[in-house]
Amino acid sequence: MMDERSDQPSTQEPQITPEQPHIEETPIDVLPDSVGNEVSPVEESNDSPSLDETIIVEAPGRTSMCVDGRSGSDTCSGSTSHLRWGARTDVGLVRDHNEDSYLVLSPVFCVSDGMGGHAAGEVASRITVETIAQETSSSPDDVQLGQYIEHANLAIIEASQNGEGKSGMGCTATAISINENMMAVGHVGDSRCYVLHAGKLVRITHDHSFVEELVDAGEITADEARVHPSRSVITRALGSDPDMYADHFLIEVYEGDRIILCSDGLNSMVPDAVIESLAVSSVTPQQAADSLVSEALTQGGHDNVTVIVVDVASDTREDNHFKQQKQFFIRTLQAIGIFLGILLLTLVLFIRSSWYLGIDHHNVALYRGLNSTFMSIPLSSLTETTDIAVGDLPQGTQTKLMDGIVVDSEETAHITIESYRDQIRTLQEKAKHTANDTGLAENKDSNPDTSEGAAHE
Repeated sequence: MMDERSDQPSTQEPQITPEQPHIEETPIDVLPDSVGNEVSPVEESNDSPSLDETIIVEAPGRTSMCVDGRSGSDTCSGSTSHLRWGARTDVGLVRDHNEDSYLVLSPVFCVSDGMGGHAAGEVASRITVETIAQETSSSPDDVQLGQYIEHANLAIIEASQNGEGKSGMGCTATAISINENMMAVGHVGDSRCYVLHAGKLVRITHDHSFVEELVDAGEITADEARVHPSRSVITRALGSDPDMYADHFLIEVYEGDRIILCSDGLNSMVPDAVIESLAVSSVTPQQAADSLVSEALTQGGHDNVTVIVVDVASDTREDNHFKQQKQFFIRTLQAIGIFLGILLLTLVLFIRSSWYLGIDHHNVALYRGLNSTFMSIPLSSLTETTDIAVGDLPQGTQTKLMDGIVVDSEETAHITIESYRDQIRTLQEKAKHTANDTGLAENKDSNPDTSEGAAHE
């Protein structure tokens, strides 16, 4: 476990460059593992507001602190077709430097709260957001997001061993990645992630802290945990244990949802009910982030405070529905096209395998296809014109040829053509014999004297 306590407060104006990582200061002490569930008594932090301070900050009609133009404050906002976001970090009213860092790399967002004192906590939180930024894919899932945080933990340990920062430095990390209507969450420590859905604020991360364990055990309430003397004792953080693991999970988000990531500089000063009220009443994500930071400062600003607010402008459900309809329409057209293609191919194959005998310029001809037309397009083609005159064939055959005589194959067609030739030859020979017979009889009838003379002789 780690005890997160502030260094001695400085009266100097907090200084921070907007380009530098935004980190939160708090030294950490690693307690012996042998302690188990018992926690050594911790003296009440000097940051705890006194009764008089509480009365002042909660007095009716008090003026909220303006955050615009403050030294030690930085903002970032932007949007895509599906997301809109705004972020603000502030050094607070007590600390002399900011140990918070945050990452805005849509669709990935992260808040990291540094611990370990000057030139240490900010190093740990900076390493965390840089590691996540370098390793993240366009839309990592929750397992990947958890792995990125675990890699950052090892990077912090390695940095401290190499003399960067201080030994024992650490930080928290709460990261999200929003992909269409699903949000991946990776989490270690007591930074938080809230979802404002239909006007109701829901905390979706579980603090890895001693007071959270007391709340889980029913020994104290959430409001009591916020002002508990041991509220700074963290049970899991980056930078101390190489085997540290990150919580990770997926949740569904909807159009109109507002996601809030924050360091404990917000939730330790502002009750969840007030966070909900300010989040509901703010029009834009940046206004929400500004209002929440302003409230934390108005309540005393005893810690660095960082807030990222992300609005789900479109959860792509409507887009997905349109895409599904479009895909269904395309698939239907494709199916119809395939069916028509198969039908056309079948028809073509059937046509190409069909043969019939017909007439071409008064001669018998062989056609491939069907003796018909489709939309004035003939479904057959002339293959061969024979030397057989249709007029030489019997009248019945001539009539059939006019309608087209279907044959099984080209070979059958040639056999039929040869049979026509045989018929014609047979008819010609028969006619010749008939002609010969008729001529002989005529000759006999035309020479009666010759016949009689031959008879007398």
